[in-house]
Amino acid sequence: MSRRSIRIGIDVGGTHTKAVAIDNDTNQIVGKGIVMTTHFHESGVAKGVVEAFEKCLMENDIKPDEVIFIAHSTTQATNALLEGDVAKVGVIGIGRGFLESMMAKKQTHIENIDLGTGKYIEISNEFIRSKDMTQDAIKEKVDALIKDGARVIVASKAFGVDDLTEEKEVAKEAESQGKPCTLASDITKLYGLTTRTRTAALNASILPKMLETATSTESSVRSTGVTVPLMIMRGDGGVMEIEEMKKRPILTMLSGPAASVIGALMYLRASNGIYFEVGGTSTNIGVIKNGRPSVDYSIIGGHRTYVNSLDVRVLGVAGGSMVRACKGKIVDVGPRSAHIANMGYAAFTPPELFDGAKLYYMQPRSNDPKDYVAIRLNNGESVTITNTCAANVLGILKEGDYAQGIYESSVKAMTLLAEEVNLTVEEAARAILTKACEKIQPVIEDLIAKYKLERDQVVLVGAGGGAGTLLTFTAQTMNFQYQIPEHADVISSIGVALAMVREMVERTIPNPTAKDIAELKKEAKELAMSSGAVEDTIEVYVEIDEQSQKVTAIAMGSTEVKTTDLMKNCQEEEAVEIGAQSVGVQKSNVTMRAATSGFFIMTVKNNGDQALRVIDKKGFIKVQRRNGNVLKTTVRSAPEELKGIWDQTSSFAGEVRINPDVYVVAGSKMLDYSGVPELAQVAGLIEAELCDRDPDEECILVVAKNDL
Repeated sequence: MSRRSIRIGIDVGGTHTKAVAIDNDTNQIVGKGIVMTTHFHESGVAKGVVEAFEKCLMENDIKPDEVIFIAHSTTQATNALLEGDVAKVGVIGIGRGFLESMMAKKQTHIENIDLGTGKYIEISNEFIRSKDMTQDAIKEKVDALIKDGARVIVASKAFGVDDLTEEKEVAKEAESQGKPCTLASDITKLYGLTTRTRTAALNASILPKMLETATSTESSVRSTGVTVPLMIMRGDGGVMEIEEMKKRPILTMLSGPAASVIGALMYLRASNGIYFEVGGTSTNIGVIKNGRPSVDYSIIGGHRTYVNSLDVRVLGVAGGSMVRACKGKIVDVGPRSAHIANMGYAAFTPPELFDGAKLYYMQPRSNDPKDYVAIRLNNGESVTITNTCAANVLGILKEGDYAQGIYESSVKAMTLLAEEVNLTVEEAARAILTKACEKIQPVIEDLIAKYKLERDQVVLVGAGGGAGTLLTFTAQTMNFQYQIPEHADVISSIGVALAMVREMVERTIPNPTAKDIAELKKEAKELAMSSGAVEDTIEVYVEIDEQSQKVTAIAMGSTEVKTTDLMKNCQEEEAVEIGAQSVGVQKSNVTMRAATSGFFIMTVKNNGDQALRVIDKKGFIKVQRRNGNVLKTTVRSAPEELKGIWDQTSSFAGEVRINPDVYVVAGSKMLDYSGVPELAQVAGLIEAELCDRDPDEECILVVAKNDL
């Protein structure tokens, strides 16, 4: 048998740690390894990571030299901050000149950080002026912090994002004394000294714990004979090498939900939608826009940081949420779950145990209401009614769904509740899911508004074992399309295995020129390469916030060049079908405008609009917009041709003008300028980034209209 190329993804969940092995050439799952998450082991969850990995190799006859990629998500950064398992931090502020030093001393003086759970990160502060930074002076400041109990140091300089020489000098001294050091200007390149320093302090506080775990995990993986770099999932949906994680562990926060999003994106070819990860106790909800998960700054203990992670809303309603009833009616669903109450689901209980069973009310925890519904079975044990039970009664789960239980048991349990609240069995089940849906709907509406999603393009994308329970009912209620991928129960592990390196560079640049933007894109690309991405696979896109004058370049790339495509190439007919289905019209409404070596570009007639679709040769929708224009041109003529189509596609209302978003397709390359607001900037970037191509080579301008 020929040697395979295997990608391993490991996701650390609250209950289970799951490893999945994927054949890199066929994209098929060739093995799984599932163990209980080792929360209470002396090595923490890292022990479970290694156990799941070894089990996956051994039980599926995978040779260590077949593994070309291994990555895992981690809950340790989040848990360390939630549980207060943090080190005392010593901050050395740095400033130049008299006035700057006065301001910098104030802004780098960080008080103890309240983690919002009754726990704190203790902070000690010192300050030094740049002109006073001799070796002895730096040593004196570091010594003072260590004497005060600091186990890790932060160096934070005013305008350090422009020159972090002094921060590096502090780090050199700290590390010579065996203390890890975080450079504030290495965590983020944004101005805002107080927020930058606080973010660095949060990162530093978990460094000792994360370094210990990372070293242990890496050595354990190496002992199995695997030699490829160990990658860690980040909270923004990318992966980074473990050496990078040792410097910036805070970037791994929320890496579990991030893994689920990446898995769903790859399996469903999702472009625009609302993402659900439905577990037993909670549901994570976020946004997919233009084929990418939405990312925002994390708020930790009420403090704004410069840590980018998925913009996820967490709701206390999920597949295992218990039902509350009072005075003859169903009053609520959740937040208490069957798992926390240590009860089984009625839907997964043998039906014969319900003969003679009785419904009663109970209080799962001392501070919970006393009206949660439970059922005492004829063997003396108790189970509860959940959203999953209601979904089974209504028959909305597809065959083989992870949440599919025993219909007869679900009906018997629901009959007891229905009699209590004077409803039919189906009415009671629908009332339960309606209560759950009422908590989800406002979150969806808020995300649609925040990210300006085109409502008719929204698809609800589900993952997690409970996805079928809530996603189906919510989609039907809100009249949205929905998708649940195959292997939804292990989608997070799949996401880890398929994740790419993601690096981001942010700068505050007033009125950025095309040259400024191009340099930022280059820096982001180089950073992605340093984190393990192969140069030829890297794509960079830019976002410009004109109000804050912040420019962000985001680079994404694979850790290796794939020998075959993720899926077999789709042909033009299949691409047309995908485009038509995404709009909800017949294939006759689709006009193929161009096809390159990497993409199909089409317009679709829909209610008077000319919808745009750019679909790559794997069948992924890369651009999905309601209205716009397509123009074939050449590399030489593109900047000039853009001017005319730019005005045609702009939106006007009185004196208000909303500029369009631009994408340029040339061969197998697509340049995404959707975050660049000005014509001169876009035209300049096109010239700069296509300068190495034949001037007469065909390229396609895709210009999408933005609504007022």
